[in-house]
Amino acid sequence: MKKIEIGTGRKLKDGKDIAILSLGHPGNFAAAAIRDLKQDGLSPAHYDMRFAKPLDETMLHEVFAKYDKIITVEDGTITGGFGSAVAEFMIAHQYSARIKMLGIPDHYIEHGSLKELHKECGYDANGIAAAVRELMKEKIKVTQTIQ
Repeated sequence: MKKIEIGTGRKLKDGKDIAILSLGHPGNFAAAAIRDLKQDGLSPAHYDMRFAKPLDETMLHEVFAKYDKIITVEDGTITGGFGSAVAEFMIAHQYSARIKMLGIPDHYIEHGSLKELHKECGYDANGIAAAVRELMKEKIKVTQTIQ
């Protein structure tokens, strides 16, 4: 076991196209989505933020300096959650990026298994891959045209 300093994240995978910032268990879904996205010629970076508060601001400065498309993934509420905190950081530091927040939406969620609920909320591996593809659709079109 290693001691984790409060407020520190870790970069799990370097990438060149888009950054995925995950918090908690959905990081496993992000890793699966990244493997799937290789067939589309996409190279997402993956950051495990580990803490919603305090955020790893050093890591966020790195992310926003390098990427203009960012997806946040959490198994908490989108409204007022981790993704909102990342967006607030972006605004406070005058960065500009397209952010897509994935998590539990602010409406009634039906009962079901965890797998069914992750899918319904759109932050399972397929939902994350779909979000990346949506933000990267221009690059996918160019790649498909070249092939």
